[in-house]
Amino acid sequence: MKIIVVGGGASGLVAAIYAAKNNNEVIVLERNPSCAKKILITGNGRCNYWNMNQEISHYHSSSLEKIDTIITKNNQEEILEFFNNLGIVPKIKNGYYYPFSNQATSIKNALLNEVKRLNIEIIEDFFVERIEKEQDKFYLYSSSRKIDADKVILSTGSKACPKTGSDGNGYQLARNFGHSIIPVLPSLVQLKGNENYFKEWDGVRADVELSLIYENKKLKEETGEIQLTDYGISGICTFNISGLVSKLLYERKTPQVKINFCPFIEKENFESWLEKRNIVMNHPTIEELLEGFLNYKLIIALLKKCHISKIEEWNHLDFQKKQELISSLTELTFEITDTNSFDKAQVCSGGIPLTEVNLDTLESKKVEGLYLTGELLDVDGDCGGYNLGFAWISGMIAGKGVSKKC
Repeated sequence: MKIIVVGGGASGLVAAIYAAKNNNEVIVLERNPSCAKKILITGNGRCNYWNMNQEISHYHSSSLEKIDTIITKNNQEEILEFFNNLGIVPKIKNGYYYPFSNQATSIKNALLNEVKRLNIEIIEDFFVERIEKEQDKFYLYSSSRKIDADKVILSTGSKACPKTGSDGNGYQLARNFGHSIIPVLPSLVQLKGNENYFKEWDGVRADVELSLIYENKKLKEETGEIQLTDYGISGICTFNISGLVSKLLYERKTPQVKINFCPFIEKENFESWLEKRNIVMNHPTIEELLEGFLNYKLIIALLKKCHISKIEEWNHLDFQKKQELISSLTELTFEITDTNSFDKAQVCSGGIPLTEVNLDTLESKKVEGLYLTGELLDVDGDCGGYNLGFAWISGMIAGKGVSKKC
């Protein structure tokens, strides 16, 4: 059988490798001059390709209960064995898997070496403008070429990071075959607000508790490092709440974030801790009181918000000012007005519903012989190797699934 894989990214290359194991003719159509462009920028060029903790809570979908069928223990073990067989030696830190070389090129080259070994053809600079099916044959068209296939695996990626070739074209190809698309929104992306103190804290990194709030209810909480920017917040904790923020904004709702800059002290004990600190330090200025545990630029930003002079002393503040400062330190709250755009997002939420594919093979329920993988599907994960993990597993399932039909 002749199998065409549209997209030479993470899920597409794995799908091609598995599809070729039954001696099928497999061709990868890649719109870029080379494959695996997005793999090279993951993990800041180190490629965090897996996470030991594969709890479903790290994934997000409108059909979350169905992910259990995909992220199974057997599939997890098989993917780790797959990379082991490719020669990848993992460096594992806090459950995060990186190639021991600390270079994403190790992952890319291992995949492409296997592609070459299996005689899989890669046609680069081939942008699939449309796909048609006539009887049992698929026909894929670029602006100047037509290729036929018995089966097609769509692995085009989402709309995130379009400089790597992910412009959402795959959604339209799937829609043309009758698939519906859950709204595609930026995820693992920075969040924006409009506060006048953002410029003061720009560039600061802080270990915090970060909560997503809507209508006074906590929807999600993350603990770890965030980056403070002149437009709002960034960093891993921010990314992990951003998919839900995108959905709230899309629904024209007004989410807020709450930041505790002092997670090392219980909130109910924080005021007495500051009082004791003030006495021990012999009544310092507010600036001196705070700079032992906060970044200086952050101190200036919070004092600006509270309209407190940095040379003021704690004892000279009235009750209201003290409470305002404590609140800013332990539960700074502001409205999120927007996310950064798709070109800054690492992945997208939304896509083709899992209800529209056979979960055992990822074959379309709309069109026989059409398979869907990776970010095209309505699945996205937290930071930490989850999105690549889903890409590998979905590619494997589709590649094996198409082979079963051959």
